[in-house]
Amino acid sequence: MHDIRALRADPAAFDADLARRGLAPVADKLLVWDEERRQAQTALQEKQARRKALAREIGPLKGRGEDTSALEAEAVGLRAEMEAFEEKIAFLDGESSGVLASLPNRLDADVPEGPDESANVVQHEWGTRPAFSFTPRQHFELGEALGQMDFGTAAKLSGARFVVLKGALARLSRALGQFMLDLHVQEHDYTETLVPVLVNDAAMYGTDKLPKFADQSFRTEDGRWLVPTAEVPLTASVSGDILAAGSLPLRMTALTQCFRSEAGSAGRDVRGMLRQHQFEKVEMVSVTTPEESSAEHERMTRCAETVLEKLKIPYRRVLLCAGDTGFGAVKTFDLEAWLPGQDAWREISSCSNTRDFQARRMNARFRPQGGGSPVFVHTLNGSGLAVGRTLIAVMENYQQEDGSVVVPEVLRPYMGGIERITA
Repeated sequence: MHDIRALRADPAAFDADLARRGLAPVADKLLVWDEERRQAQTALQEKQARRKALAREIGPLKGRGEDTSALEAEAVGLRAEMEAFEEKIAFLDGESSGVLASLPNRLDADVPEGPDESANVVQHEWGTRPAFSFTPRQHFELGEALGQMDFGTAAKLSGARFVVLKGALARLSRALGQFMLDLHVQEHDYTETLVPVLVNDAAMYGTDKLPKFADQSFRTEDGRWLVPTAEVPLTASVSGDILAAGSLPLRMTALTQCFRSEAGSAGRDVRGMLRQHQFEKVEMVSVTTPEESSAEHERMTRCAETVLEKLKIPYRRVLLCAGDTGFGAVKTFDLEAWLPGQDAWREISSCSNTRDFQARRMNARFRPQGGGSPVFVHTLNGSGLAVGRTLIAVMENYQQEDGSVVVPEVLRPYMGGIERITA
């Protein structure tokens, strides 16, 4: 949600930020509604004051037996006028809130211009892409040949975009999630958190998933939502709170199942595990002060990069352009892993700073040290990492000519010492 005071102060800049995302200007319309609302609020207060004055005047007159019918009629008329102004204010609030809730966050000045992912900027690349003496296979070719990745049974159970993992591949997936959690807790100072994967409307709205992304999420018959990412419950855990400055930053991490309808993705990545309705992800969330959020964004991204470095998976960091930056973010770094089977870089993590955008929606604040009025916190979220996509990256980068997959050294303690996955 946006601060209407910032819009009043510089409407041209507000519209210019929308234009960077390819959106039409809205400042004039919002300012007209804002002015009408303030006028209605002033008129309502004047009517309320007059009605209170009449009440004070009518009482003594009645006590002396004097005729107060004209004053009482005026009071009745004022009540009707007040109701009309209250309705107008409620209507204008609803219209303004609806528009503001539909508008994306304002972008950081560092975000490059561009309409889509073609304008994203590669910041650095890490690792050496493996050289194979054979034609590398894609993960689903490897998994099916191993007999441990079953899309047919998953389709029988649930339909398209699901998978059943078996044997050592199932264990490798579990090992990846456990390894990531241990790393973030033991070395990166995140607190492991076990959260619900069913949340209410308020949690989804506060983390900017509603109303924008309703069609991309699954809803239960009793009105709850399956989380698209643990970002939702982790971030919403501070909704409505006034935190002590000394408690910040809060750093939380969780491994959860995630659910996405993948609306609008028909025909994209239809084979394999890259784009699933249900998948596991280790999420990182930080809640911090405005002064520290930029540094926290860099820190969070480095935490995600460290996972890939310890796994020895080649990756690159990409700064997303204006047209590719997500709805709630002011700035996003994507990490893209090298997939030899696809001969392509594919996103494996996305780390975003939302500043106070989510905090305003869920009224999450902190009280500055030394006192003063509460201030909105800044919230950040990042994948650390998507487990299924990391499994894909491991399989494709560690594949052998005979179809087996070498287990990265850092994962072997989680695999009971298994060094290679074979059929």
